[in-house]
Amino acid sequence: MDSIVRNYLEQFGVREETRRFLEQPQRMLIGGAFVAGGEGEGLDVIEPSTEGVITQIPLATTGDLDRAVAAARAQFDGGAWRRLKPLERERLLHRLADLVEAHADELAEIESIDVGKSVANARDVDIQGTIDTYRYFAGWASKLHGRTVEPSLPGHYLAYTRKEPVGVVGIIVPWNFPLQTLAWKLAAALAVGCTAVIKPAELTSLSTLRFAQLVQEAGIPDGVVNVVTGRGDVIGAAMARHPGIDKVTFTGSTAVGRDVGSAAVDGVKRVTLELGGKSPVLVLDDADVEAAARAVANGMFFNSGQVCDAGSRLYVQRGVHERFLAALIDYTRTLKIAPGLDRDCFISPLVSAQQKARVTSWIETGRREGAELVYGGRNVEGSGYFVQPTIFAHCRPDMRIVKEEIFGPVLVSAPFDDLNEAVALANDTPYGLAAAIYSRDLNRVHALVPKLRAGSVYVNAHSTIDPAMPFGGFKASGFGKDLGSEQLDSLMETKAVWITLNDA
Repeated sequence: MDSIVRNYLEQFGVREETRRFLEQPQRMLIGGAFVAGGEGEGLDVIEPSTEGVITQIPLATTGDLDRAVAAARAQFDGGAWRRLKPLERERLLHRLADLVEAHADELAEIESIDVGKSVANARDVDIQGTIDTYRYFAGWASKLHGRTVEPSLPGHYLAYTRKEPVGVVGIIVPWNFPLQTLAWKLAAALAVGCTAVIKPAELTSLSTLRFAQLVQEAGIPDGVVNVVTGRGDVIGAAMARHPGIDKVTFTGSTAVGRDVGSAAVDGVKRVTLELGGKSPVLVLDDADVEAAARAVANGMFFNSGQVCDAGSRLYVQRGVHERFLAALIDYTRTLKIAPGLDRDCFISPLVSAQQKARVTSWIETGRREGAELVYGGRNVEGSGYFVQPTIFAHCRPDMRIVKEEIFGPVLVSAPFDDLNEAVALANDTPYGLAAAIYSRDLNRVHALVPKLRAGSVYVNAHSTIDPAMPFGGFKASGFGKDLGSEQLDSLMETKAVWITLNDA
């Protein structure tokens, strides 16, 4: 660990257990054993506020992946996990949730240090969401069943269906919400009886490696959960093609998702893709302007805009446009830019130098395209991958900053006149992950909801997430759902059973 990172941890009083974990050698979990990567070398993990090295993660080989898949397959095909009764799986998932809760502050610090995000938001959103997700799906473990059918064909039959787990699930996790997104995918898989091989993002693997230790402590049988770290273009790509994996679930960019989906389809395996977004926000002229301005800013700049369903395209009805924009700018000024471990931080650094360069390049693109820069757009002095929250106004639909996902704290906006124009602007995108409406007129809201091509529609809020509600997009934002009962079917096979009975 670099001294600059050590000083940063001391400055904000990071707890001793967090420090101990970060200072120990990082190991993958394969078949119940914590092992170093087959390449024998590590990948530096950079702390985004200081740009110092925290530690290294193992660089796995495809041989490591093969061993992880074999361990998961052995448990699924006939190991202790497959023989567990549903209530026993439920008990283990609750035990896992209890352990995450017991270590919640430590996990929040690890997430903040690794991703750069606000430690307060990591605790209240990421870790609490993780706990809630395991508890929600724990309850489903004992409530999965088929049905009996009365056939209409001649003869006498007993006909029924069985719900059976799909098999080994390959889980590819993004870098922005590592532990929470993992919970979205792993909790349901374990509840139905699948086993898993997890590939965390190479930028942010640390909370998943700490979670792997809790998996072992919870008493989940060896090989049920495996964690393989390394480069996405090596391990992630091999996972999508691996013949021993029955289903792949991926969250990440649309470009990479296309490759993952293509490889999975070539292998005739199930796939769930939760991909990019360019989510529209519609502010109607009857909205509470001050409340809506706060909500829009929070929905855009939370996690420094590194959120797949961030409300990054803002359309405001012309009658309140200028007043709303002023309120939005006034509130955005109050959002504190600070290192993630500062508990008052709201705008934290971006995850990497590459991400900072990418986002600042988009800001310059907006300037060149002629968008009106009304807030931000300047460099933040000092170390760290900080980018000032930035708002462009009067943007044209043909601008690249309007069409393409930026994945940073950059909001583009424009006025509209009537609801038909609002719908046309909102749907003028290849993406369809989410949309938001701000209005006090429920008749107008209910008229708009079915017209918006998005997997989630938020009303007078943004990014309201609950494990009981499905999450996933339309169009280029992917297909399939995480969360909710809707997720369960994608992890199970339905088997039809016919028993011929003697004539009575």
